[in-house]
Parts: sequence; structure tokens; C-alpha cells
Amino acid sequence: MISYFDLSLRLSVWFLLTADASPANILIGIAVALVLPRRHSASTAIKEWLRVIGQIIIAIPQAYMEAVEIMVRPHRYETVVQEQVRPHRTAGLIFLDIFLITFTPKTIVLNYRDKGWYDVHHVQRRPALAPSTEK
Repeated sequence: MISYFDLSLRLSVWFLLTADASPANILIGIAVALVLPRRHSASTAIKEWLRVIGQIIIAIPQAYMEAVEIMVRPHRYETVVQEQVRPHRTAGLIFLDIFLITFTPKTIVLNYRDKGWYDVHHVQRRPALAPSTEK
């Protein structure tokens, strides 16, 4: 059975895509949310969902601050790094993690690797320090 959090995430995405709150669209959204494939794993801990919701609340003002910072002081350097996915993440939580990373103007997820890694593109004001090769 689908958890309430997974159902609410799927319905939220459905309503964002359709921008229609009519009774017929709500019924179609519920049907689509129930029919979409899902993993049969242990139910997601409420603590993880609350943590992600807290991060979303923090990410909104952070995104505005980063946008102003990029306009005031241009960021001309780029890096691509791999970040590891937190263990035991459901598809819904992985989607929210990618959303959080991509929501801020300085970062975007380029690729999600099935082995548990994200390729994340960062823009920076200064170049990243290269590791020293001196002996």
C-alpha cells in the first residue's frame, strides 16, 4: 500500500503539472498516484520526511540570497562533484533531494546514478583550490 507521504508527494506533483483543482482532476490525480509503480520497501520514516520539509523551508530564502549574490558578485567558475545519496532513501525522498539541490541557483543535479550518487554542478565565485602536488 502507498504511504500518505508518497501519495501527497505524487498528488502535489500532479497538481503542479496540471494547475487544475477541479473534482475530476483530483480523482484523476489520485488514480494516477495509485497506479504509478513503486518499490515495495519498508515505509518511510516520518522523521525523514519532516527533515526534508524543514530543508525545503530553509532552501526558499537561501535561493533568494544566492540569486542576489550571483547578480551582485558574478560567479565565473564551475565544478562538477559527486555527492552520495543518503542511505535507505525511497524514490520520493530522492526526488525531493534532487529538487532541493536544483532549487538553489548555484547548484543543479546533472545525473542521478543508480549506485547511489548524484553528479552536481556548482557555480562558484573563486576557483576551487586544487590539491597540492608538492612533496
